[in-house]
Amino acid sequence: MAAATQTKRAAKQEGTIADVFTTLGPGTEVAALPVRFAQLKKDVLTDMGATHASIVQAWRQVLAALEGRTKEIVSLGGEVIPRVSFTDIERGLSNTQKNDIKKSGVVVVTGAVPKEEALEWKALVKQYIATNPVKGFPTNDIQVYELYNTKPQIAARTHPAVLRTQQELLQLWHDPSNKHVSFSTPISYFDRLRIRTPGDRSFTLGPHIDGGSVERWEDPTFRRVFRRILAGGAGWKSHDPFDVSWRMDAKQDLFGAPGQCSVLRCWQGWTSLSTTGVGEGTLRVLPMLSLATAYIMLSFPGSVPGKGQELNEETHPHLRLGETMTSIPEIQPGDQVYWHCDTVHSVERLHAGQKDSSVFYIPAVPLSVKNASYIRDQRVNFVHGLPAPDFPGGSGESTFTGRATAQEITTSQGRQALGLEPFVSRGVEKDELVDAANRVLFG
Repeated sequence: MAAATQTKRAAKQEGTIADVFTTLGPGTEVAALPVRFAQLKKDVLTDMGATHASIVQAWRQVLAALEGRTKEIVSLGGEVIPRVSFTDIERGLSNTQKNDIKKSGVVVVTGAVPKEEALEWKALVKQYIATNPVKGFPTNDIQVYELYNTKPQIAARTHPAVLRTQQELLQLWHDPSNKHVSFSTPISYFDRLRIRTPGDRSFTLGPHIDGGSVERWEDPTFRRVFRRILAGGAGWKSHDPFDVSWRMDAKQDLFGAPGQCSVLRCWQGWTSLSTTGVGEGTLRVLPMLSLATAYIMLSFPGSVPGKGQELNEETHPHLRLGETMTSIPEIQPGDQVYWHCDTVHSVERLHAGQKDSSVFYIPAVPLSVKNASYIRDQRVNFVHGLPAPDFPGGSGESTFTGRATAQEITTSQGRQALGLEPFVSRGVEKDELVDAANRVLFG
């Protein structure tokens, strides 16, 4: 590994997950956007070649489509969420499975990590927490820990079954140029962990989308991800949320906010460390990816600079969030859940179960030059026990006992995922990308 002593991006302010969401802060009122956003709306329409009539047409079509889809989701309940086994992953997902996942924007993957191994990870994390002066949210009864560099987290991120799962799901995406992204090469994006205790009401994370809010409209590149929607008319029907073309260089964080993702993160996700059912503090999702995206992009409420894109029944009434936000059916330790980066998701307001609801947040992130520059800096922070670059800064785990080290990662795939070992090209068309990524990481 090339020697590195300093990250190439500025550290963010110290904080917690509460800094990203108004629903976790002291006040939930959303202030009106500055006056400049009125002009921004006009600029977006001009940029996309839209007219008032074409936007109205699109809006009416989307509302009509929502009537049917919301009824379907309410009727199906948890059955609407695709569920596949790791065996399915290993042999390759069927076209039906792929289509179901793409439509809903979420998938549960069962049986990848052995249950006993996942439970051992949780036991070791609890020991680490008991040994060190940890921080998190809320400060008086932590449910979400500002921990990024524990040995179990590293073991989970580099687990062969986790990486194989990510590889399969990433290949649902496509790069029309076939040059800029390697979906067969997952890399590791460090994130937090959750150990939610029975009875908790503090981690009441409402419906939202991560990866910026007003950036979706304000950043000229990011808005082009949704260009067919914003052009009006029937264009929303051809929106492809799995086309990476414009996402690669989109700026998802225009305000330097702690916790805002700056990389191409195709799938958010977590790996379970507990048996958790509906009503036990689990994840909830809105399982209609493209249609919900069209509705959200044609409106503008709930957007706060420096926060995630939050939604509620007042700002987005036609989504019927009170009925359509669907809890993930029971999962076991070692199961994984992934949701598309545009999927609306939340957390159940109350953990009414009897045991902890615990996860490692582990997304599926592909190799690109932009992402390689991030894991270069993440690597520096890891070596020094600091929080990952996108997350609240501070001294982190730098003085903690028992944190992970680079020497403990022994597989080539795992070391490559963390930027500790050069990538190897698996196809001639990707040689240039791999060479460029390796230059970023190792000079």
